[in-house]
Amino acid sequence: MTGTTDVMDFLRHTAWDDLPSKVRKQIKFCLLDLTGVAAGGATTKLSNIARDYAAMDMGGTIPMIFDGRGASVAGVAMAGGMTIDALDGHDGFNPAKGHAGCGLLPALYAVAQDNKSISGREFLLALVIGYELACRAALAQHATVADYHTSGAWVAVAIAGVTSQMMGLSETQTAHAMGIAEYHGPRSQMMRCIDHPTMLKDASGWGAMCGVSAARMAKAGFTGAPALTLQTEHYKDLGKNWLVTQQYFKPYPVCRWAQAPIAAVLDLKVQHNIESKDISGVHITSFHEAVRLGQKIVTNTEEAQYSTSFPCAVALFHGNVSPEHIADNALKHPELQRLSSVLTMGEDEKANAVFPESRLARADITLKNGQVFASTWFEPKWDPNAPPTEEELTKKFHDYATPVLGDTRTQEIYDAIMLLENTDTQNLFDLLSVSPEGFKPHVS
Repeated sequence: MTGTTDVMDFLRHTAWDDLPSKVRKQIKFCLLDLTGVAAGGATTKLSNIARDYAAMDMGGTIPMIFDGRGASVAGVAMAGGMTIDALDGHDGFNPAKGHAGCGLLPALYAVAQDNKSISGREFLLALVIGYELACRAALAQHATVADYHTSGAWVAVAIAGVTSQMMGLSETQTAHAMGIAEYHGPRSQMMRCIDHPTMLKDASGWGAMCGVSAARMAKAGFTGAPALTLQTEHYKDLGKNWLVTQQYFKPYPVCRWAQAPIAAVLDLKVQHNIESKDISGVHITSFHEAVRLGQKIVTNTEEAQYSTSFPCAVALFHGNVSPEHIADNALKHPELQRLSSVLTMGEDEKANAVFPESRLARADITLKNGQVFASTWFEPKWDPNAPPTEEELTKKFHDYATPVLGDTRTQEIYDAIMLLENTDTQNLFDLLSVSPEGFKPHVS
């Protein structure tokens, strides 16, 4: 039970003032980035379906993120997780091949709203604890099976633990909550959604719903301990090795596995002043999983986000990959479809050997006149070893949120997050629960 003891000690005895300054700064930018992605995601069909379902079938009074309608704690967590996951631009953790924050934020927001009394520091601390537990739960769970399962599976366990603490549950109840979440968490087949992209995505919404439901059921006396993956060595370094500072951020709202190919083709485009109309072929060399992102002709944003070909085509045509470029109503452009159709992919043992800690890719572009330009190896931008600047993350937040929320509300949210450690949460929560009438959608 060593791991369980380490987790319980970390949950009960970690204070905001104990956190290194790097961690305190990082968690505010994680929150900012997740919020910007949520704003962009709220305009998608996926998010609309999830929020409509939560409002109709999961009734309650807690306002959903970027909606305003009421739903239950579980409904708000589910809809929020699916809203962030609807636009694949959120942070992640390389060794886990997944995302902690996407499920954590809406789950903690829902429980905090239900508790009606939590300071900004307490909310930020809960997020930090959630990241630390989730990333370790991912490593523990992935070690138990050969099949690669979704983030919802392991984020559910972390959510159950941290929300139990927020709700004042006993250590025994918390252990039961985490056991319930481990047992019922969505150990979904991630590669199935890579091969056949749909709205299922990374199961973060389902994991958020499972985690908060587990804590609430444990409070009522439902039992489920032990959580077997807590009883491992993965939790020994809690409070010493801060995994929240080892998250990557995404410059582009598509699968992380496509980000190095995008960087490679953009470098060649800029270096050789390549016009998309002059391209006759593109070849991407990368690791096996990136090659599995094989959708060439995309018909919806889910397929566009889980593709290597289409985002590379977008980058070669637009010089960037932004939310509006991979929206449902932007996919039929004939030049984008042509470029995507002529892109081929192959895997390389060097790239396979370093995955998932590194995601390598290189590109070869062939012009219609026969010229061939070859890139060096690239890794995705904004990895932990080369993180974005505060200015870059702030610009990304404004780029994603402003078209949806407008300049004033976007700036108000930014200010509220930056000041959160010295205020309560009510102002931020009020800003996050903007009604649909406030939308200025740019994604269909």
